[in-house]
Amino acid sequence: MTTSIQTLNRAIVVAFLSCALTAGASSASVLAEASPNATPAPLSEARPPPAATIVEPPAAMLPPIAHQIVGGEFDVIAEARDSFTSLGSRFGESAAILAGDNDQQVTDRLHAGDTIHIDNRHIVPPEESDFIEVNLPQRMLFHFEEGKLSGAYPVAVGQPGKQWQTPIGSFTVIQMQENPSWSPPASIQREGEEEGRHVGAIGPGPNNPLGKYWIGLSFPIVGIHGTNHPATVYSDVTHGCVRLRPDNIEALFNAVDLDDRGETVYLPLMLAQLDDGRIFLESEKDIYGRGTGGIGGVRALAQAAGVDSLIDWNRAGKVVTDQDGIARDVTAASELAGGAPAGTIAATKVEGAVTVAIHASRGLIAAAVPPH
Repeated sequence: MTTSIQTLNRAIVVAFLSCALTAGASSASVLAEASPNATPAPLSEARPPPAATIVEPPAAMLPPIAHQIVGGEFDVIAEARDSFTSLGSRFGESAAILAGDNDQQVTDRLHAGDTIHIDNRHIVPPEESDFIEVNLPQRMLFHFEEGKLSGAYPVAVGQPGKQWQTPIGSFTVIQMQENPSWSPPASIQREGEEEGRHVGAIGPGPNNPLGKYWIGLSFPIVGIHGTNHPATVYSDVTHGCVRLRPDNIEALFNAVDLDDRGETVYLPLMLAQLDDGRIFLESEKDIYGRGTGGIGGVRALAQAAGVDSLIDWNRAGKVVTDQDGIARDVTAASELAGGAPAGTIAATKVEGAVTVAIHASRGLIAAAVPPH
């Protein structure tokens, strides 16, 4: 599944809120999948991790400037055993929001051949060279190569409880391993004992909660890895690690190198001005209780960017309240009187893949972004 990106002329002013998706697995399977916050057996070439820089930013800090959007609106045809949970995990959209947008309940059963509308638009942080950026409340990982976006992936992040939150700050890739073994740390073993379960080491294979690939970070016992329960991706159920679906972690693993830099950020509110003049707002749930700034924060961002007069503030207020994790158009109606805006994303379904052709200042491009 490939999704394309839109390169924008104007800067996108960003901030974030949060959207949480509860995992559909049983508590036992969630533990098995969420447990991989322990590093696998050390590699002979692994070096001592440098000290991680963990930053505690103000809750309503001004966001960075961004230039791109990933995702779009398109239809997919459900296959046997698909569910709103599995489709939400695959595309990066809350299962509950996905069901509601299709006039169904999240518990409704899908049938092979059903047409399901997807809206997985997200704003991308500023591009950097060979950089990994994870926005925790957005539950998205973005990978940049040579200053350009090369991948955008839904992820699972740490649980809301303070013990298992994914740390915020800068990191370095210090270890990469294919077919890792998992050795649970003492904290996870104690958790299992309290719940009456034994949690032991697991070797490579289909039962390994790390999946097939492990990317070790300079954060203590936290890494980026695959999973043996893909449906729990795009949620906040891990023990601190960042978890990707099997196809996505393989693509990321093959694209990163030791010593690559990255950071985890906490930006739950996002405001964007596209190059065609439209204004989008993305609102996420505050999963770690760090604050969002609410509609007042949006107004401050809009005023700083000089776009406050272009926004339908009634719609913006609803987006902030809904916290559905989708970039929504909040452009004032008077600003759309000129007809269809230029640079509209056109999504076409091709054999289960989404191909997006984008008109941008750099010309017509077809950018392949891994499933999003």
